[in-house]
Amino acid sequence: MATMDRQATTLALAHALSAAERGLAVIPLSRSKLPALRSPHHDAPSPSPCRGECGRFGHGVYDASTDPHRVRGLFAAAPWATGYGIACGLHPHHLIGIDLDTKSGTDSSTALRELALRHLFTIPETVVVLTPSGGRHLWLTGPPDVVVPNSASRLAPGIDIRGAGGYLVGPGSRTDHGVYGTAPGTAHLPLAPCPPELLRLLLPPPRSTPPRPTGGGGGHGHGLIHFVLTAHEGQRNTRLFWAACRAYENGLGLDLTDALVDAAVRTGLTEREARSTVASAARMSGRRG
Repeated sequence: MATMDRQATTLALAHALSAAERGLAVIPLSRSKLPALRSPHHDAPSPSPCRGECGRFGHGVYDASTDPHRVRGLFAAAPWATGYGIACGLHPHHLIGIDLDTKSGTDSSTALRELALRHLFTIPETVVVLTPSGGRHLWLTGPPDVVVPNSASRLAPGIDIRGAGGYLVGPGSRTDHGVYGTAPGTAHLPLAPCPPELLRLLLPPPRSTPPRPTGGGGGHGHGLIHFVLTAHEGQRNTRLFWAACRAYENGLGLDLTDALVDAAVRTGLTEREARSTVASAARMSGRRG
């Protein structure tokens, strides 16, 4: 086992250095897919919010680097590492990871294709990493001035997003569940830009100031309806989905469904599209009212 781990560490370092040559900042990972180096502040009475300013290793994704000397130093400090993580959101690629999971019987690939059809974008050819559990990671690039947040199943069940402050397990990494590898024919593809329509879905909705309640405790519901009514073309499905999620989270889902659908239809969606989006929000929220 020790010999196998040493081989896995050597291979992980080689793959990490190769990724760094492509401008992808990397960190060593343990078999559990977590950063291999422990925080230098773990014994502090009140943990510091340090992101590497102290100059020591052990700050997770904030250790990530494309400098081969630093990468070798990171792996030398973590000889038990068997994989590597690729930091998202950093110059020059501003990597965005679309993590299509297969757990709990979800069909995330179909869900992504449905999103593409609904929002009129094409899933581009790009690097695809196959996970040991049968999932896939799609690598996309983002604009330098846009911060894409991490999220879990916000777009649809089983679709997780790795953005700024997150990382993807790099191909060639060995974990407790197996080895990550690139899908055939994709290893040397250039990273494709994230389609603008998909990028809009990945960003949080703009903050909206809801109207003051007029009585009866329905102010929050009025605000959500107003939020949908003021959507512009390209925002309609996203705003409706966000508002419906908030409605279900606050126990207003069934009461507001017809009003939200009506508001969405007034912005240009068909009733069928609107009800499908509200139903998706209900499933994601796990609630029915």
